[in-house]
Amino acid sequence: MTPAETTTALIAAYYAAFNDGQPQAMLDLLSDDVAHDINQGERETGRPAFARFLGHMNVSYRERLADIVIMANQDGSRAAAEFVVHGEYLQTDPGLPEARGQRYILPAGAFFEVRAGKIARVSNYYNLQDWLRQVSA
Repeated sequence: MTPAETTTALIAAYYAAFNDGQPQAMLDLLSDDVAHDINQGERETGRPAFARFLGHMNVSYRERLADIVIMANQDGSRAAAEFVVHGEYLQTDPGLPEARGQRYILPAGAFFEVRAGKIARVSNYYNLQDWLRQVSA
């Protein structure tokens, strides 16, 4: 396998674990010092912070990703993914509209840095205003 193919497989495994509801499998693919850039939020660093984030997300949201496309650079050090989030808003997230089981469909993407066969950075992006419109309707 080329470095790009290895990285593409790593990111595919990360999203498969997400869709299978396996947070520990996701965490196992991350470096100890993973940097996590939360959409329109702060950067969090480290696997424990990422685990807390996943725990919070799993309480407030039920999501499944579809139409995942993954691209990697030639040396496998960087990757990007584009996908569609199919979700349900389960529990009110502080500072956001009240959760009433609203469903949403949201285009999204992520950028990755890969180091020593592990994901060292995840930067997620989606249109927050689109999500707010959907859950407020």
